Amino acid sequence: MRNGGFTLPSFAKVNWFLKVWGRRADGFHEICTAFQTISLHDTISFEPADSLILESSDPRLPTDGSNLVHRAADALRKQAGADLGAKIRIEKHIPFPGGLGGGSSNAAVAMLGLAKLWEVNPSFEDLFELALEIGSDVPFFLVGGTVLGTGRGTDLEPLPDTGRKLLLIDTPMAEYSTAEAYRSLGRHRLTSEGPETKLMVCRELAKGLISGSMEAVNDFEKAVAGFASEIESAKEGLLTEGATSAGLSGSGPSVFGVFENETLRQQAYRALSRGSRIVAAESTSRTEYRKALGSCAELLPRHT
Repeated sequence: MRNGGFTLPSFAKVNWFLKVWGRRADGFHEICTAFQTISLHDTISFEPADSLILESSDPRLPTDGSNLVHRAADALRKQAGADLGAKIRIEKHIPFPGGLGGGSSNAAVAMLGLAKLWEVNPSFEDLFELALEIGSDVPFFLVGGTVLGTGRGTDLEPLPDTGRKLLLIDTPMAEYSTAEAYRSLGRHRLTSEGPETKLMVCRELAKGLISGSMEAVNDFEKAVAGFASEIESAKEGLLTEGATSAGLSGSGPSVFGVFENETLRQQAYRALSRGSRIVAAESTSRTEYRKALGSCAELLPRHT
């Protein structure tokens, strides 16, 4: 290994919209969503080592084989056919659990960083297949920007950049798992339209997003309301303080609000930040995403 140590940003995401249909034959749910990378990010450092060592700035984060970064490293080592080592440290800034994709982003960036450290050159197709095995949100972080996700969220179609959006993200202290959120969907009416209708709904939502006429919609909001009332309170707070729209990201509990200008956002931040986990962020375009990843972005496809 000729490479020395280096760091990479690991960006969070929000879901501009998220529709959930019925359960698929493979056990996953059929969804339609628009992913968006945002400027909020963890920082991952990579150093040569004789064995695989994973560390985190947050003691709550497991550093064993249950961590998606560890799984990503193991998958890449297996594909390379070598027992390669590395010291990986994650500086956590993305709230978790939050529906912001922190773990998935960490896994995707870990594969890119380790490919550089170990001087292996997997194809994008190989990386994508590994990402699919690790988790449904991981493939998105091999694309970045604004992306339409269908199927289990892994059928990805890059969308035009939405332009810079000013965000506040509030992560209430609501404790529940993604599995609980999906089980709650089962207690509510899931839409059961046919494939053509589902695709039409997705296209209309994407069209509204591109034109700027779409409001944030997320089927999980009603599903988790019974045991996470803090989410609705966070959303109402953002809207009351001037957000033009607000919505749940992923299965939550993080809620994002979109603001028209920096003055309004700063006023809202001051009003809401006391006693709350709230951070400011901006949407990150695909070009910005690739630039931030430096030479590691050479492993990624060039989408227009």
